[in-house]
Formats: sequence, structure tokens, C-alpha cells
Amino acid sequence: MSVLSTRSEPALDPREPDPEPTATVGRAYVAARLATWIATVAAHGARTGAEAVTGRLRRPARRQVTVRGLTRLLIRLGPTFVKGGQLLSTRQDLLPPAWCTVLGRLHDRVGPMPRRVAEAALRGGYPDDAPPFAEFDWDGVASGSIAGVYRARLRDGRQVAVKVRRPAISRRMRADFRLLRAGARLGQSVPGLRRVPMARMVDHLALAVLRQLDFAAEARALEELRRNLDGLIQVPRPIPEASGDGVLVMEFVDGLDRFAPADFTREQRREIVVRVLHGVYRMLFVDGLVHCDMHPGNLYLTRAGTVVLLDAGFVVRLDPKIKRLFAEFFLNLSTGRGEAGADVVLASAEHVAPGADLAAFREGVVDLIKVSHRQTAGQFRLAPFAARLFDLQRRYGVAAAPDFVFPLLSLLVLEGMINDFDVDVDFQAEAIPTLLTVLRR
Repeated sequence: MSVLSTRSEPALDPREPDPEPTATVGRAYVAARLATWIATVAAHGARTGAEAVTGRLRRPARRQVTVRGLTRLLIRLGPTFVKGGQLLSTRQDLLPPAWCTVLGRLHDRVGPMPRRVAEAALRGGYPDDAPPFAEFDWDGVASGSIAGVYRARLRDGRQVAVKVRRPAISRRMRADFRLLRAGARLGQSVPGLRRVPMARMVDHLALAVLRQLDFAAEARALEELRRNLDGLIQVPRPIPEASGDGVLVMEFVDGLDRFAPADFTREQRREIVVRVLHGVYRMLFVDGLVHCDMHPGNLYLTRAGTVVLLDAGFVVRLDPKIKRLFAEFFLNLSTGRGEAGADVVLASAEHVAPGADLAAFREGVVDLIKVSHRQTAGQFRLAPFAARLFDLQRRYGVAAAPDFVFPLLSLLVLEGMINDFDVDVDFQAEAIPTLLTVLRR
């Protein structure tokens, strides 16, 4: 029986960002990938234009066709773009509900691998031994952009979930990020955007997303999250002795439903939201191992209301300094201390332009925290808040550290689902006990 192989993609640790993590992809392949982008978008545009020109569809129907067409386009462009669509699907405060519903299908309803491809990928995971399964259900439980998940039974009788990586996606995703990095560099040449570290932000995002290809790292993250979140969120146990190269085996958690209000009472919904928030705050402010992908395809509920997190591919480990500064900023936001919040933003900045009007910058941050202080989940929107904060930084030459993207991303993905459960929860106040405990240390 094979153990987790060391021949998978190398672990990508955001604590030590590679200055150019996609440099290993050949130029010819990158050029071919760019041509594929152009051809795919052109074909999609032609099809959409033809549907619009016919004029035979009423406006609501045309809108549905457009949304479905967007999901088809993202799937055809590949896993890098599917990840972006997954994030957008959680933002009902930014997109119409119909768009979020259709984009939500990207979480686990991407077309499954053909059986022959999945069988070959599974066999390739155990080059020296036969796969360790007595039974294997080829009707997948879920299908994502990076892997498919199947139910199986080990030879010792244990029921397990088997995550099988799609073949040949590593090079494609690395080429995508190389192109995105080139676009970011081009954007930084625009006078108004020169201070925005877009290329480094792409690098940090690439390091985290490409790490999802490393199933050995995901197994370690699952085990660590199980320990860290015990009593708050259930995480399946990985089974490394049954796993292989590009094949992650973990315990099967049965009886799961979508993470949705369903038939829970208001009190039960409040308890679920608070438990999830405390789990996230523990990740952000205590442990520093942050799950950035808590969307409906990864987060589930049992009928008893237990929160279950099934996937640990998109996780990052925060630098201790960034973790502390983010905790200090969140505490200052929660307690309405604008001046102290502005100090934290300046302390975390990657660069402050010479001659920057720091007094005006501080005043802007103070006003932003004042209007956002103690707002409930239904009143506060993280995306506009972050946009205003970044606009202040750009306007006054205070370059944000790219490391802050990941804590914000984890909250952005979760925000829409929390609002569905309880718009009145005071998520800022819920964070204060954890923040005070951590910062007192």
C-alpha cells in the first residue's frame, strides 16, 4: 500500500514567496495558452453575440443565457478561472442572486472526468502497488476544477472519500498565472497604478492556489485543522497510508446537507453562525493556518447542525507579524478606535511614498472605521470596506502588503453565507474575546 508520495507538486509556502513562481513554464506553452484564451473568449463572444442578434429571447431569458454562458466560458478557460467564479458566486451583495446561483454550480458541479481518465489517474497514483480499494464507486460524489471526489471502501472495510487530481493541470495553471502576472506588470506601468503591487499580489495568490495541487500538503493541513478547530468545526481525518501521488484518501462523512438555513430555527442558525465565526477567528488570530475557500462546495451541515469542512486545498499560513497586525486592526475596527487602526495600516504597509500626506490618510481611515464600527452582518459589507481602504492607500501612496489579501479573502468568501443565516449577528463583537486573549499574550 502506497503512502503519500513525495513526487507531487512541491509545497508552496506563502511565508517564503518565490519572486516568480510560474517561471518553470516554457514560453512556447505560455504562448499557446494565451492563444487558447483568445480563441476561447472569441468563440464565446461570437456565440453570445449571435444569440443577442436573433432577438428571439426576452430580456430575462437573455440574461440567464448570458450567465450560463459565463460559467461555460470559465470552465473552458480552466481551473484558474473557475476559482475566480467560485469566489464571485458567494457575493450576493455584489451580483444579482441569479448570477450567484448559476456561478455556484462551479463549486462542485464542474463536468466530471471521463471514467477512463479517472481510472488512469487513480492507477498513476500507485505506480508500485494496486490501489488499496475493495470497492470504488465511479459515479463521483463531487467534481471540481482540480479534482474529482469518489466514494470507496478500503480492504479493511472503512468507507472513505477519494480525491483524484485531474491529470495535466499543473502546467496549465502555472501558464495562466504567468500570463496574469504579465498583465499585472503591464497594469503597474499605468501612472495611477504604479504604487499598487499587483504583480506581487498575483504571486501570492499563485502560491496559494497552486498549492492545491499538492495533496500531501493538503493531508497535513486537514490534520492540523482537525486539531485546531476541534469542538467548532468538524474536519475529516486524512488516511495517508492509503493515499497516493495525486490521490488523497480521507474518512467519508455521511448525512451532509448544503450549508444553508434550511429548517433550522433562528436560535439554531445563530448558533451555527457563531460557531463558524469563532472557527474563522481562531484560524486568523490564533493558529495562523487560514482556510481561504470556505464556499458552499466545501462547507456543509449535518442534520444536527454540526458544521463540516471537507476540503483543505486552499490554505495559507500567515506570517506571525501579519497575523498580529491583522488582529490589532480588527480589534480597533470592532472597538471604534480609528487612530489606532490607522497606525496599524501604516505599520503593515509595504511602502509609504516620500512626502505622503499621512495626516489626511489617517483622517480617512478614522472616518472609515467610525462609519463601520459595530455594524451587524446585514449592515456591513467587506468588499466596499476593503475597496475604500485600498482607495485611501492608493490615493496617499501607502502601498498595502499583499499578505493581507488572504485574511480578507477568507472573510469575503464566507460573508455571503453568514448573511443568509443571520443578518443581525454582531460579528465584530464576537471576535473581541479571541482578539483580547491573543493580543494579551
